[in-house]
Amino acid sequence: MKEWWVQVGLLSVPLLAVYLHIPPPRLSPALLSWKASGAFFTYKHQSIFYRDSTGAVGSSDVVILLHGFPTSSYDWSKIWEGLTQRFHRVIALDFVGFGFSDKPRPHHYSIFEQASIVERLVRHLGLHHQRINLLSHDYGDTVAQELLHRLYEHNKTGSILINSLCLSNGGIFPETYYPRFIQKVLKDGGLLSPIITRLMNFFFFSRGLGAVFGPYTQPSQAEYWDMWTAVRTNDGNLVVDSILQYINQRKKHRDRWVGALMSTSVPLHLIYGPLDPVNPHPEFLQLYKKVLPMSTVSVLDDHISHYPQLEDPTGFLNAYLNFINSF
Repeated sequence: MKEWWVQVGLLSVPLLAVYLHIPPPRLSPALLSWKASGAFFTYKHQSIFYRDSTGAVGSSDVVILLHGFPTSSYDWSKIWEGLTQRFHRVIALDFVGFGFSDKPRPHHYSIFEQASIVERLVRHLGLHHQRINLLSHDYGDTVAQELLHRLYEHNKTGSILINSLCLSNGGIFPETYYPRFIQKVLKDGGLLSPIITRLMNFFFFSRGLGAVFGPYTQPSQAEYWDMWTAVRTNDGNLVVDSILQYINQRKKHRDRWVGALMSTSVPLHLIYGPLDPVNPHPEFLQLYKKVLPMSTVSVLDDHISHYPQLEDPTGFLNAYLNFINSF
């Protein structure tokens, strides 16, 4: 019996080694096209991916899109064309640690750094004197809150001139935010976290992400693979635990970031998928309306969950354009 277990162990070691070094999937034609339509700029030796499309003739309006965790700028692909019909410039980036951008390790990932990257992108594109509309989702909501704080609390040099802000399904309030079990394990897992991130695969990724989509609005298998490929690019699965420290940052800096929303004078809007298990209805929405009564709100259909721009791109786009056209 002992000899049998030794043989199994000896066989398992090389198999596990091969498994842990599986190369990332190849980019699909859709992802290849998305990447080919973009470019890169440098922030502190880090290569950051972005897309910048020129759209509506006769408009000078600019919108910058801030994506969520754990995905990428590709989250905006279903509404990209619709936005270019309204805005002169439509811009999105992959935050450091996400998508096609660099994913350094070890690295102290923070919301503050991501906000500085957005500011640098605006300067890189020569838009630092232009008023910018921000459209954000999930993790990107918190980056937008930090950008608001920098502009309206301290008028910091280099801050973005924000013309409007539209949030969507983000953990704006730590007290109504319920991260998934695996997120809590990874952010507080200590020595266990690096092991889990190396064992992460498409099956567990798609199952975990599917839990925050509505049952009738699940991504296709090809869409799941695109999301997973974007995570695996540059070994992004190995930095997920470091990025997840944003959950702790939200708690620590709640007054700073919620205060920025409460004190802002820019037009503020929320697009909300009410089936979201991470920011559940009605708890989240009731608190949002109580704390931010000056904000307008669009609640999408009951079956729309945490990724409204992917689950209901038409409804999401219409809600956003109605907001933009209201001021």
